[in-house]
Amino acid sequence: MKNTLKTTMLLAAMGALIMFISSFWGSGGLTIGLFLALAMVGGSYWMSDKLAIRSARAVEVEEGQLPEYWSIMSELCQLSAQPMPRIYVSPDPQPNAFATGRNPSHAAVCITEGLIQHLSWDQIRGVLAHEMAHIKNRDILIGSVAAAIAMAISFVANMAQFAMIFGGGNRDRDRNPLVDILLIIIAPIAAACIQMAISRSREFQADRTAARMIGDGEPLAAALEKLDIASRSIPSLANANQAQMYIANPLASRQMAFRNLFTTHPPMEKRIARLRDGSWREGI
Repeated sequence: MKNTLKTTMLLAAMGALIMFISSFWGSGGLTIGLFLALAMVGGSYWMSDKLAIRSARAVEVEEGQLPEYWSIMSELCQLSAQPMPRIYVSPDPQPNAFATGRNPSHAAVCITEGLIQHLSWDQIRGVLAHEMAHIKNRDILIGSVAAAIAMAISFVANMAQFAMIFGGGNRDRDRNPLVDILLIIIAPIAAACIQMAISRSREFQADRTAARMIGDGEPLAAALEKLDIASRSIPSLANANQAQMYIANPLASRQMAFRNLFTTHPPMEKRIARLRDGSWREGI
């Protein structure tokens, strides 16, 4: 409930940002920005599973090819009351996993070769429960909405900048233009930070849902410990544009300063601590 409320508040903050930045150009700029952003993100959302699977170079597996994987997925589908997603394996040597698809009926779950090699099947079960939680919680839809708003803010900010240069827009003529310029620059950055915060909130929620699904937080906690180490020592084949989809940031070794602000994944130590302190049981 706490993470759901946080997500709602963050989406509301993004909405407030876009209303503010649109005041520089009027309702026309807002309408155009929203239309283009929704069209672009909508297309990506509709094709999300195909794009992600292709980017990961993953191949679909059948029950006879990897029976342990198939068996775990069947169990988790029963526990979460969801249909069986398509299941894939990526040749990526770094242990990781992701879920994609616009809804539970059009979902796919992918694990890497590295995950099979470095984790026990009990730990993989925790990872797969996390991915099924993303599908159950409609996190792909939430992420797509956040991305659309962020893109619209950037578009309208660019239009506002153009309007200021050429004397258009609806801005207050008595206001210091330097303040306007600063706000136009900051708004898209703030939107991106809020979008990342939403993603981090959904990761915590998926961890909580996964622990409840299997009745134990330890398998996922132990898996995250291994994934954290591996993400900094084993190179990944993951595309930077798809990195936010994975359970662990596959590009963690390339992180820069202030990484906690400009990352789509919450700190691993916090995720592990929440899984082990039993807080995921609250409200059951």
